[in-house]
Amino acid sequence: MKAPAGYSDKIIPKALKSSIDIGLNMRNYGQFRLILIFMITIIIVGPVLNVAGLGYYYYKDLLQKEELDQLQWQLDGKVKSIEALIANLTSVVKFTARRDRYKELTINDNLEQLFIRLKREYPFFADLGVIDHRGIQQGYWGPYDLKGTDYSHENWFDEVSDRGVYISGVYTGYRKVPHFSIAVNNLDPLTGEMWVLRATIDALTLQNFIDTIKTNASDDLFLVDNQGTLQTRSRFYGQMLTRVDFEVTPGVRGLVTGEEENVSQIIERVNNTPWFLVLVKKRYIHHEHWLRFRTKLFITIAVCLAISFLIVYILAGILTNLIRKAEETQLNMLKEAEHTDKLASIGRLAAGVGHEINNPLAIIHQKTGLIEDLLPLSGDFEHKETIQNCLTVINQSIARCKAITHRLLGFARRTDVRPEVLQVNDIIKEVLLFLENAMTYSRITIDLQLQENLSPVTSDHLQLQQIFLNI
Repeated sequence: MKAPAGYSDKIIPKALKSSIDIGLNMRNYGQFRLILIFMITIIIVGPVLNVAGLGYYYYKDLLQKEELDQLQWQLDGKVKSIEALIANLTSVVKFTARRDRYKELTINDNLEQLFIRLKREYPFFADLGVIDHRGIQQGYWGPYDLKGTDYSHENWFDEVSDRGVYISGVYTGYRKVPHFSIAVNNLDPLTGEMWVLRATIDALTLQNFIDTIKTNASDDLFLVDNQGTLQTRSRFYGQMLTRVDFEVTPGVRGLVTGEEENVSQIIERVNNTPWFLVLVKKRYIHHEHWLRFRTKLFITIAVCLAISFLIVYILAGILTNLIRKAEETQLNMLKEAEHTDKLASIGRLAAGVGHEINNPLAIIHQKTGLIEDLLPLSGDFEHKETIQNCLTVINQSIARCKAITHRLLGFARRTDVRPEVLQVNDIIKEVLLFLENAMTYSRITIDLQLQENLSPVTSDHLQLQQIFLNI
């Protein structure tokens, strides 16, 4: 059948396609929920981890700086103690080498008597020597026969001549025992020539003093010269006169950071000596505080992350359900709109069909009327009565078709509400007449029992028909 004018056959397929597309494009809500959890987790966890990392780094850095400051303060105090020791020993040697004592110390046994008195007060002195301006040792008291030894080509002799005081590093010498020397010069008032008093001191003096000033705040404390030779023994680097494997420069040598251990090493120069004092400390002074802080930080982060994950999981579930319900509501609305569109299309189709059928019915009715007008004018002939009966049946069928098309147009027509006084029973009978053929085809028989004498109602005729038709 050709569709009536004004009816588009694309309306229903578009609605169907819209519904199908919505159904096919429904979200995979499980995957959507995982993506939502992942994105919200990044938004929440990112700043938390960032703040925790900054707190971890800066607190650790603060402890390290405080550690180094305290170690530096301790090292400065120990350096001053060593400087005071050397200054005291130098003062003793300078006092011994008074200007007027050169002649006295080079004759008789005066140097021996001086050494005995000196050793009684300072038992760590090993020997004494008096050297003239040419570098020749004119007097000596000690375990070796060194009188007459020429020191003019020694670097230390040039240095004491220029500076007035010379302090050597630790060396073994003839005795093969570690010791160091202090030399001072002065002028002989009789000759006006320079002379030098040189005292040798046992290196154990340094070691004993280092052991005395060492505290629990340091794991290792030792002296080293600028060549990297140990002047006292070291817990980590070996015995006296052993070479170390690091560059000797004042300041912090470095901070070796490990998971379980932190090593700080600070080097400070001892003024007026060839030595550097090195302090080594394993771990932080506040290591226990650091461990407690790190443990609390990790626990706090773990709890925050666990709570965040729980909140994110619940929130993602709520949002996913809301989106699912919204899309389901949208889909249902589209389905209802599709159904309404179908009904509207059917209404337009019914209206078109009604108009198309009324035209040939009018022609048929006109022709049957013409035949009925001509029959009385013609004489009697065979089957005239039969033709008259057939015309009557045709007119009844035309009237029935008109009633059907009238009802179709009534259902399809969109009009404003027109209240009028109606009989409900009449409306029901009209609807049943409209459905008579469908019920006959489906072999449905209706036992109609209507209550007579019902009160009239005021309503819209067409809308009341639609209500009973829907029922």
